Amino acid sequence: MESNRQKKIAGVIQRDLADILQRAATENGMQGVLISVTKVSVTTDLSMARAYLSIFPNTRSSELIEGIKNNGPLIKHELAQRTRNQLRRVPELEFFIDDSLEYIDKIEKSLKGTENPIQNPGMLDKRKKS
Repeated sequence: MESNRQKKIAGVIQRDLADILQRAATENGMQGVLISVTKVSVTTDLSMARAYLSIFPNTRSSELIEGIKNNGPLIKHELAQRTRNQLRRVPELEFFIDDSLEYIDKIEKSLKGTENPIQNPGMLDKRKKS
């Protein structure tokens, strides 16, 4: 169960992180790429933050998440500059791909098609627990 402080810090990080990532994508000439931060969860000691990213189009998500992970210190510095009046210390950032929209889309396509995923469970990929 998250405390109110964790929820507030997660909200601040989510809003600013989304702005940082989207601005970096447009400045680097990536037209047609949409990066959104779907969820941020902060540990109880406020030292780590897990950011779940949804990247459109899905075909470029793996290369973009690697680039984001490699530029983690720069992103943390930019986040610290933005939140210096709100947070005393910025938590370490971990980035993960949020594939829930893709998973929902696969279920909808399967239900609309001729194949039934209930009768043939091998049609859908198993979800990874994170």
